[in-house]
Amino acid sequence: MTTSSNRDHFFQTSAALDEQQRKDTKSQNENGNPIKLQSKILAVRADPSHPGSIYVAQSSGTVRRIILGTGETTALFKGPTAPLTSVCLSPDGKLLFAGCWDKTVWSWDVASRETRQRYEGHSDFVKSVICARLGGQDLLITGGADAQVLVFNIATGQRTETFKGHARGIQDLNIDPEVDEAQAIVFSAGSDREIRQFKIFGGGDDGEPLLPHETSVYKLFFDQDGDLWTASADKTAKCLVRADGWKANLSLEHPDFVRDVVVYEAGGWVVTACRDEEVRVWNRSTGELHHTFSGHFEEVTGLAVVGSTVVSVAIDGTVRQWSLRPNDLQLAIDIAKNGPPKEEEPKAESMLTEEEERELAELMGDD
Repeated sequence: MTTSSNRDHFFQTSAALDEQQRKDTKSQNENGNPIKLQSKILAVRADPSHPGSIYVAQSSGTVRRIILGTGETTALFKGPTAPLTSVCLSPDGKLLFAGCWDKTVWSWDVASRETRQRYEGHSDFVKSVICARLGGQDLLITGGADAQVLVFNIATGQRTETFKGHARGIQDLNIDPEVDEAQAIVFSAGSDREIRQFKIFGGGDDGEPLLPHETSVYKLFFDQDGDLWTASADKTAKCLVRADGWKANLSLEHPDFVRDVVVYEAGGWVVTACRDEEVRVWNRSTGELHHTFSGHFEEVTGLAVVGSTVVSVAIDGTVRQWSLRPNDLQLAIDIAKNGPPKEEEPKAESMLTEEEERELAELMGDD
């Protein structure tokens, strides 16, 4: 049985102490070139204006812009005192938005980092925020734990639509990339296991919900073919095929909740984030598990594809980077299988002088 003299441990079970020790030990690893922050990271978004940079939303109520190559924070956006759950940029990239536990959406001027308008209307945590230019307007679309999807005109701050249909909180939102702008549809994923479609311009709920999962749906991701990938608490990620009426043709089984899913088109990989601390790479065509990246020591909360790298963030407060280049991916597989390559032993230093070595070589040649 684990024992401790630390008074903070007196009311913890042996199992809890063992788990904490495991995490403390694992936290020392340098896999994925970790960038270490001081609070939990709840969301990540690639920065389209600064290649090689990302935005992360933190439980401390801050958003950071980080250069992946150096780990440097190049911009810090402050104001909220509650955790931030999600982050996005305006269509022109000049405004930054973050959904907050305080039931509002915060916004900042990207260049000056000064706070701008706050968008109100939810009666519970804001869980997801996305932006789009539709119908000649820049729109902010938000989903909350209050089961509502709200649409705001960014410029005026006016709420233009309120969509209801989910029985429980919204987890994620995404806009259908294949539908004409005038008929724009937002897909919403809920804790009620439903995926619903809402016509943004006055159409309301568009038909019966999709029910590919047994419980909460955490993430929605459209690939270049227009098919929809989903991540769920039922321990699966699925591909819903547009041409087949959104029926699932592939299911990726995990040992725990799947928190995020992205597709790396150039390599033909699907990458998933799991509550079991792992980042997994799957063959998109066959559904076979190709490799598992281990490094995080708490639940992985988000993924972003930046060039040929997938970036993962977690409750452990680290940002980690995993190369999907063929050579790098194969090296990662080899290291996982055989361990790090051994360093070559230095050659023994010769006791002969250069002239003696030359004479010896000549004698060996005569023989």
